[in-house]
Amino acid sequence: MLEPSNNDQLPAIPGKRYFTIGEVSDLCDVKPHVLRYWEQEFPNLSPVKRRGNRRYYQRQDVLIIRQIRSLLYEQGFTIGGARQRLTGDDAVEDATQVRQLIDQTVGELEELLMVLKT
Repeated sequence: MLEPSNNDQLPAIPGKRYFTIGEVSDLCDVKPHVLRYWEQEFPNLSPVKRRGNRRYYQRQDVLIIRQIRSLLYEQGFTIGGARQRLTGDDAVEDATQVRQLIDQTVGELEELLMVLKT
């Protein structure tokens, strides 16, 4: 779902378990109030809420947010159309998402290897 060209424009996702709303905002180039709105509109986006209702997003949530961003901002879907696209169980889309995650991980590992060699 995420086009490879869109991945290049956004920063790499660090290898952390949880991200705050501010970190996700920076990683996905979306304002925090938009993220809170998307939580209401997209049922598969549900960050963990801890003390004081603070939101903590996991890596999968960040990937979903990037997909939503791509669908809405680059591909021109409406909120309803993006919701349908995300909830549709299409094996091809799942395979594409997994492939993109693998490609990104390989890229990050190659960067780490370059740093370690120097």
